Amino acid sequence: MPKVKTHKGMSKRIKVSPKGKLLARATGQSHFNSRDSGKVTKNKRRDLVLHKTNNHLKTRIPYK
Repeated sequence: MPKVKTHKGMSKRIKVSPKGKLLARATGQSHFNSRDSGKVTKNKRRDLVLHKTNNHLKTRIPYK
């Protein structure tokens, strides 16, 4: 059986936590952030846990 190819774009954007959850960077961090409240800016700093319905994305990054 040949090895499965990793989707490189997916592997750069998504991490798998030790418990198997998918983590992604929060969106909207590049510019126009001064208009956001402090609460929103603070929440953008942490990684987001993707919903469990997106677990099919794990097949795109098999060796991570």
